[in-house]
Amino acid sequence: MSQEGQKDQGHKSPEPRPVHPAIVQKARAPSTRETSFIEKMKKTGRNIVVFYGSQTGTGEEFANRLSKDAQRYGMKGMAADPEEYDMCELSRLAEIDNSLAIFCMATYGEGDPTDNAQDFYDWLQESDGELNGVNYTVFALGNKTYEHYNAMGAYVDKRLEELGAKRVFDLGMGDDDGNLEEDFVTWREQFWPAMCEHFGVEASGEDSSIRQYELKEHNDINMNKVYTGELGCLKSFETQKPPFDAKNPFLAPVIVNRKLNKAGNRHLMHLEVDITGSKIRYESGDHVAVYPTNDTAIVNKLGQILGVDLDTVISLNNLDEESNKKHPFPCPTTYRTALTHYLDIIHPPRTNVLYELAQYATDPKDQENMHKMASSAPEGKALYQRFVLEDNRNILAILEDLPSWRPPIDHLCELMPRLQARYYSIASSSKVHPNSIHICAVLVEYTTKTGRLTKGVATTWLKNKLVADNGHKSTVPMYIRKSQFRLPFKASNPVIMVGPGTGIAPFMGFIQERGWLKQQGKEVGETVLYFGCRHKNEDYLYQEELEDAEKTGVITKLNVAFSRDQEQKVYVQHLLRTNKEDLWRQIHTDNAHIYICGDARNMARDVQTAFYEIAEELGGMTRTQATDYIKKLMTKGRYSQDVWS
Repeated sequence: MSQEGQKDQGHKSPEPRPVHPAIVQKARAPSTRETSFIEKMKKTGRNIVVFYGSQTGTGEEFANRLSKDAQRYGMKGMAADPEEYDMCELSRLAEIDNSLAIFCMATYGEGDPTDNAQDFYDWLQESDGELNGVNYTVFALGNKTYEHYNAMGAYVDKRLEELGAKRVFDLGMGDDDGNLEEDFVTWREQFWPAMCEHFGVEASGEDSSIRQYELKEHNDINMNKVYTGELGCLKSFETQKPPFDAKNPFLAPVIVNRKLNKAGNRHLMHLEVDITGSKIRYESGDHVAVYPTNDTAIVNKLGQILGVDLDTVISLNNLDEESNKKHPFPCPTTYRTALTHYLDIIHPPRTNVLYELAQYATDPKDQENMHKMASSAPEGKALYQRFVLEDNRNILAILEDLPSWRPPIDHLCELMPRLQARYYSIASSSKVHPNSIHICAVLVEYTTKTGRLTKGVATTWLKNKLVADNGHKSTVPMYIRKSQFRLPFKASNPVIMVGPGTGIAPFMGFIQERGWLKQQGKEVGETVLYFGCRHKNEDYLYQEELEDAEKTGVITKLNVAFSRDQEQKVYVQHLLRTNKEDLWRQIHTDNAHIYICGDARNMARDVQTAFYEIAEELGGMTRTQATDYIKKLMTKGRYSQDVWS
């Protein structure tokens, strides 16, 4: 899972965290596109290039903000996707006077690069190029709950120096477990004055908002040319053509949508989508990515409060004609489509949105507060933390609570981040279900401190995907993201699976697959599951399937922790300690593979500690030796995690 930011309101953060994510091969851009960022910089008179490694869009967002900042300091910047350019040209940056490369690098999975930075990472590892005369700085995006915190940013920072480049400002560390936005703002506010000094330039005092896109309203456009939610090609939802990927998702019909829990106040669900005829292949342990849409009631309210006709057809066109990014989202489209399909209107907005739109508040106090929240002054940070983050105010809530603030909708749409795909661990095996994909998710709903009911975007949308809606089939735009969360190559190896709550998902696929292998007459090793839920009679997910699998010997041992059915809470890690002798034999003697799926912050950490303790006690090791022992299992691919925060 990415360490990049944006906690999902759904089953897991928008980033799943495969152990060593296989790279999704993207179709390369046609070769007519300029692949030399140096030539482009020379041609357009730029001296700053901001590269981003981004999985959920946050790294890209920060890169855009930095390249826009350059203008305020009399410099000219461009944001660049390293996948689109020839990175071995980095050494030529010295040909441009007063030039600088900034890297906004997110970490993915177990310290891996994001998909779009994989080629750049490979190049850095293999290169022995000379980067003398190249000035650089790095801002890393990560999450402290993960083991390899900010590994990618730290690697880029160290490696560029080794290749002879000059670090002109210290590595910035952004922690999404704390407050990523605050970390970025603080770093940025120290970075620019240092750059002014380094390059001998002065801020232009240009503090007003700089528009990146201009609005064009289309009055007499042919509606066949207007995007209605597609992510790549116009009409790709009407005429579906494989291969299906992030830019061309498959509209999979929903064939099952049932509630999993028998009681309690939560809604846990099991969905099955049909992939017949799509040529989509998946393996147990992969992730299915789905593109949700925002709640129409919220979209309508935004239109109402801003006094706009949401069905106006518009384009937002980049003022920088040289930019590869012509529009912030597919255009032409309507405001309604943009707010429903393309823009993230539910997450609390970042400070740059408030800063750039503050000018539209007619009450000076509101304007002052919005500017304050975007500064790195302690008082401003505290205000943003309290008013936006802790009170969980999305853009609609802020508009409702600041009646003097009514920004133009096109400027708001320009600044809102893109709505991201959500990833779920697939809860089925393609050996048993080649034509369907199963999803297990929990509906997220909670009341914020301001008394507003907030619903998870993706899980609310999934819950409402009824099997047949007025004779229409409900569909889910989806594609597959490969992962390294894989059953052992040798079926005879034992597997130990630890997955409380919806962490059970990938293990349903594993169990189905082990059962299928048994039917094929293969020798299948011990298959042990540790599952946890709150109450046996409420949220024991897949109880019948699991108990049947134990009866038929597919699961060798089913261990279930019901945390709240007795006075002392019992969790999966307690059951691991209870079975320590068996576990140690399976791991140390029988070459077992261990799999953990679920919450990163508490569960995964506590489970890892339980394994350390077992290795100490039964392997006669010190804590340091036990830690090394488990770390070695990770390196060998025998301790895999698919966790989210």
